[in-house]
Amino acid sequence: MKNKNTINITKEKRDEMISAIKNYFLNEREEEIGDLRAGLMLDFIREELAPEFYNQGVSDSYTYMRDTIEDLLSIRK
Repeated sequence: MKNKNTINITKEKRDEMISAIKNYFLNEREEEIGDLRAGLMLDFIREELAPEFYNQGVSDSYTYMRDTIEDLLSIRK
């Protein structure tokens, strides 16, 4: 069963991310992994970790917009 909080990605982007994971393992760990293992790693990151990064981005955007709006209000005459 898929987590409804999962961040959706296109097949093309998924393929790029799987390739990036495989390259990371090869370059950083000198370990070759296949598409299945890299795909499972991507699924874990997407389902378990990505929502936290997304939420942090939303919070950062909110803070930026709030501060920008307050700056805008400060130039009133």
